[in-house]
Order: sequence, then C-alpha cells, then structure tokens
Amino acid sequence: MALCSVRKARGCWSFIRALHKGPSVTPAPQKDGVERVFSGIQPTGIPHLGNYLGAIESWVKLQEEYSTVLYSIVDLHSITVPQDPALLQQSILDMTAALLACGINPEKSTLFQQSQVPEHTQLSWILTCMVRLPRLQHLHQWKAKAARQKHDGTVGLLTYPVLQAADILCYKSTHVPVGEDQVQHMELVQDLARSFNQKYGEFFPLPKSILTSMKKVKSLRDPSAKMSKSDPDKLATVGITDSPEEIVRKFRKAVTDFTSEVTYEPDSRAGVSNMVAIHAAVSGLSVEEAVRSGAGMDTARYKLLVADAVIEKFAPIRSEIEKLKKDKDHLKKILLAGSAKAKELAYPVFEEVKKLVGIL
Repeated sequence: MALCSVRKARGCWSFIRALHKGPSVTPAPQKDGVERVFSGIQPTGIPHLGNYLGAIESWVKLQEEYSTVLYSIVDLHSITVPQDPALLQQSILDMTAALLACGINPEKSTLFQQSQVPEHTQLSWILTCMVRLPRLQHLHQWKAKAARQKHDGTVGLLTYPVLQAADILCYKSTHVPVGEDQVQHMELVQDLARSFNQKYGEFFPLPKSILTSMKKVKSLRDPSAKMSKSDPDKLATVGITDSPEEIVRKFRKAVTDFTSEVTYEPDSRAGVSNMVAIHAAVSGLSVEEAVRSGAGMDTARYKLLVADAVIEKFAPIRSEIEKLKKDKDHLKKILLAGSAKAKELAYPVFEEVKKLVGIL
C-alpha cells in the first residue's frame, strides 16, 4: 500500500510539473525588426455595424499587410462587468464565428482566446506593480465607467488597461489597430514599455497605433453618441446578423433633421452625416461619391438607400455566421489551435521578462 501511494504521488508530481512546463519546443526569440500586429475584441456575441466598420474590416486587410498578426477574443476584459457564465461562453463562440465569417483567416492570422494564454495575466501583474494608482484613475474611460457603476467601480475595471498593455507587450507587438477612444490607453502601453526598458534594459518595442480610417459609427437614434450594443434603444444599433426587415426598420427610424437635402456636415448635421459615412464605408465609396448618389433624394429615401447597401454588405456574412454557429466543436478547435500558436510566441517573451525581473 505504501509503495502504491508513493507511485501515485510521483505520478501526481509529474502531472503538476507538466502543467508548469512551457511549449515542448521553445521558439527562437523574436528577431529585431520583426513586425507583429496585435488587437483584441471583447466577446459581446455578434458584432454590430460599428464594430465591423471600426475594427473588423481593417483587421481583415492587415492580414495581407503583415506577416505576424494576432487577434484575441479578450474574455478576461469582459468580466470587468458582471456576466452570465452560460451567456459568456456562447458569446465567445459567437464572436469567433463572426470574425471567421467576416474574413479573419486562421491561416493568415492567429485567432485565439485570451484566457487560454496565461502569460497575459502573469505579465499584467508585473506591469501593475510598475504603474502608479493616479495614472489609472486619470484615464477617461475609468472616470466614465466608474460613474455609471455603484461603489465607484471594481479594481478590475480600474486595472484592465494594464492587462490590455500586457496583451500587447507579451508578444512584443509593434503595431496595434485602435479606434480614437483607445489612444489614451495606447499611451499607457507605451509608457509601461518605456518604464520597463529604463529599469531592466531595452526589451519591449514601443508599439505604434494604427488608427482606423473609419470614424466612430454613431447611434442611429442619437447621432451625438457612438453605436453601442448596450444601448437600451434597440433601434439605435444594427447587428451584422439583423434580418433585412430589421435593418430597413432601424434605418427608417434613424434620426436625421428637418432639412431634406443629403449633405455631409458632421458638425451641423450629425444624423445625415452618419448616414453618408455608413453608406460610403459599406459601399466602398468616398464621402463625396456617397453624397452625389443621394442627389435629388430627400433624407427619407436616402436612408432606405443606405439600408439596402448595408443589407447587401452583410448578406453573405450573415449566412456564413449561421453556418459556423452550428458547429461548436469546429469553433472550439479554432480557438485551441490559435491559443497554442499564441502561447508559442508569448512563452519565450515572458520567460525573458521573469529573468530580467529576477524571478526564477
């Protein structure tokens, strides 16, 4: 019995050691001059029009422009606010299906689930110990979100920009596609990389922002606010899987103004200008061309023209999403394979970080 217990204990310790080992083959360190693109998206289920035009469409193009591109479904960021566990699991798979349907190709980029690569949170802790509390409290997103939550928001909500920095730096990323509202967070990423380098020697590249060409897509019901899935007005946001009937109804109800002519004047005619911007983006037109296409129309007719353009753009994507959602095992395999590829890149970076910091 004693010998059996010893064997069991040895087997247990072997299993534990295996869990703590990195990849069986440690990749070579990143060579100087290698460009890596990283970006993440929260698993909010199916993306909306703003997500697509503001981020996903540019992600697809970046796959052709850079040799190493990583796209992460950042599930750890999503739990900074309360989540229903079953809904979160489904949302991760739905977002995976949506990204694949939109053109993210696992053979050209690495699509993975953030929580499956522990180096993100490990590096985040080291970086958290290097940033001062007031630095995080001054970030505008903390102020805005904390104001909407009781008890001034959670610690996770306060420190998630540091995790965001770790997401980027654990791959020694050189470029990050971001929207205008993320510029301040990118400054924090660069500051943390700079601070680490000053303390431990040149190690992290200072990642550069790739600003998306599309400005924020505005709410269809309130053109002073950006389109958001959390908007309580269901007519405000267009999902990429909305039916043609739903899309027409939402654009028909879109807020414009009392002038019937179609023009692009964002400062004075925000609603109509939002219609023009959406029309141009989904049709591949310039803003001037979109305005000319609405010549002679009143805004009511023009809104239906924009709705038709959106329907045409999303029809094949919607069909592909529905097909992919039926095969959950395939979606899980995509994420597991992507997470393994991501870990091969993150593991040697974090091992070097540990040595520099003094961790055995």
